Amino acid sequence: MHSPTIAILGAGLSGLYAATLLTQRGVREVVLLEARVRPGGRILSVPARADGAGLPGDRVDLGPSWFWPQTQPQLDALIAALGLARFEQPEDGDMRVERSLREGVLTVRGYPNWPPSMRLAGGMAALTDALLAQLPPGFLHTDRTVRVLRCNEAGVAVEAVDAAGGVHYWQVDQVLLALPPRLAARRIAFEPELPPALLRQWQATPTWMAPHAKYVAVYPTAFWREQGLSGEARSAIGPLGEIHDASTPGGSAALFGFVGVPARTRQSLAPDALRAACREQLARLFGPQAAQPLTDYLQDWAQEPCTATPADFDSAGQHAVAPPSRAGEGPWRERLIGIGSEWSRRFPGYVAGAVEAVEAGLGHASGSGRRTSAP
Repeated sequence: MHSPTIAILGAGLSGLYAATLLTQRGVREVVLLEARVRPGGRILSVPARADGAGLPGDRVDLGPSWFWPQTQPQLDALIAALGLARFEQPEDGDMRVERSLREGVLTVRGYPNWPPSMRLAGGMAALTDALLAQLPPGFLHTDRTVRVLRCNEAGVAVEAVDAAGGVHYWQVDQVLLALPPRLAARRIAFEPELPPALLRQWQATPTWMAPHAKYVAVYPTAFWREQGLSGEARSAIGPLGEIHDASTPGGSAALFGFVGVPARTRQSLAPDALRAACREQLARLFGPQAAQPLTDYLQDWAQEPCTATPADFDSAGQHAVAPPSRAGEGPWRERLIGIGSEWSRRFPGYVAGAVEAVEAGLGHASGSGRRTSAP
């Protein structure tokens, strides 16, 4: 039986940022538990070339890609403090539109977004990688699915299971939930139960990205730019509804799109068939070269049990209104705090929301003000 002061459930951006802040404040008695075999959560950057031929650090995002410094100062400050390189989303050129098969593909004048969308060199995972690198060895435990939280006189007993069926226990003063409210309400048994009104609010909070799927195609060159195109497209036909340039300066050329086929419908589609339909659509929009990517990826977040629940299959994928992050009364009031992105007041579901929710939540963390001598 281990005895850390705080358990953080989830090693996405929220969990990693919370763990980093706690260590900077001198707190050493922390355990960071992640159900997946990898950290990062909904942030997922993969090699641009699946055959390994790409440059080191040349990655494409299968999760979130963008941030907006002008409106998200907390996230911007964190990225600057970590010294991460950034670049503006490519938008120069005309865009393609298809409203119907009968009408065909139209070319319309492109327009810059404001504020400009920014991306990180090396993908959004450059952010989670940098935070992970700051944590002392032994903080992070992957393949640990927390299934029971028991509030007791000493604090909270945490029970987790690994993929082999092994059971692991920790006794802590406080638990920080760095995962979506709906997922926590669905997958964790709380003993005693959470206040019914709070539980209903968490269950009703949509998880951003949970119903979504993203397709990325990598090419030798950004051939669409030679046609005066930005790589941006909108389609009422699909399967991709919204398409953008995913190329990186000095790295790979790529296009990505958000799949417009509903999550419940995608359950009956073979992934290879959906990928083929995406390639066919890109060829329709940008020419035959688009049908022959060097590598392509399809990431269906609705099929990720660490992201989505059955309730998300019929969700419109909207950004949620943040529910209460902790119980207003009862035994869980000082023992449990939500710090995942959906608990952000200004940016629920966004990458910036994870930073805001953590900074707000740590104000209530029992160990956040403790100091210990440096190792």
